[in-house]
Amino acid sequence: MAVVVSLRDLVDELQTHSSDESHVYLNKVTGKVISVTNDDFAIVENVDESEFSETDDNEGGDSDLEQDFFREVKRISLFDENYLKLPSKFDIHEYEIMERFSLSFLNRKIGDVLLDKIHGSGAFRRFKDTIYQYGIEKDWFKFRDEAYKEIAIAWLQSHDFTYVDDMNRREQSI
Repeated sequence: MAVVVSLRDLVDELQTHSSDESHVYLNKVTGKVISVTNDDFAIVENVDESEFSETDDNEGGDSDLEQDFFREVKRISLFDENYLKLPSKFDIHEYEIMERFSLSFLNRKIGDVLLDKIHGSGAFRRFKDTIYQYGIEKDWFKFRDEAYKEIAIAWLQSHDFTYVDDMNRREQSI
């Protein structure tokens, strides 16, 4: 039976993955997404592998969830073929998404203001301030969600994954 990936989980991770210090992987066997920081990798590099063995009796006081998590991190650090790295923030150009939103905005005056705000240092902050100033944050979040959804679907299809489109089962928080 083919693994089915939650589109919502994937999009959520892609949207929140904004650090050079973290990496997101898809477990090709379970379809689950896991976010791992550089600190997590450092922990498993500096710990004896037996501490994460499947027969561990948990004497160290770590929860089973922590043990499971660090077992997965260890497998990822060993380049386990069951884990596939998701696109990073450098692969997903949110600047281009902001530019497309600005160009697609029907009110050209507002679209031009948005385009002006996304140039130079501080572009993301100015863009965010401007969408709130004009009260168009819901339009932006809807546009951004759709853009990330398209990126996620293209990525899943390029790796021959089946997915469930469960994007509409959540409320957009602002």
